[in-house]
Order: sequence, then C-alpha cells, then structure tokens
Amino acid sequence: MPLVREALQHLERELALARCENARLLKLVHGYGSTGAGGEIRIAVQKTLVEMAAGGKIRACIFGENWSRSDDASWQLLKALPELKNDPDLGRANRGITIVVL
Repeated sequence: MPLVREALQHLERELALARCENARLLKLVHGYGSTGAGGEIRIAVQKTLVEMAAGGKIRACIFGENWSRSDDASWQLLKALPELKNDPDLGRANRGITIVVL
C-alpha cells in the first residue's frame, strides 16, 4: 500500500509517459480506500487532477461516480470517442477510477 506522496509521484510519472506516447486519455484505477469510506489516495489524486485541469496541465477529468451517459462531460467524451461506450465502468458509479483527458 503506497503512501499518498508515492501515489502522487506515480501519477505524475504515468501522466508524463502517456503524454510521450501521445495518449488522448487515461483511465486511472486509484481505488476507493480499504475502509470503504473513500481513501486518502483517492481524495489526493482527484484534488490533484482538478488542480491540473484548472491549470491547463490536463484537459479534463471525470470521476468514476460521474462516468455515465447522463453526465454532460462524459457524454461529450463519448461522442468524441464512441469506442468508450464499451467501457465496463461506464454507468457503474465506480468511485475507484477517474478518466483523465490529456
């Protein structure tokens, strides 16, 4: 189980690698926390991604609980990348994932 600091460093490395590979998006699996109450890593990752989106370092992030056809940001992404309609987490309110648009 990594510490929050280690998880955020791993996030930075994976985002940099994805950019180098010209990836358009990432599906992050950060988990929901071992207590079932929403872990520290999940909260820190989502906070960091919101800050990155506000600072223009990523285009957007969609938290797993919002990843559904009824969410406006999700729907726009699904229209742009229709293959994502087959994602098994779509519409499942999975708090352990986040979609990151680079």
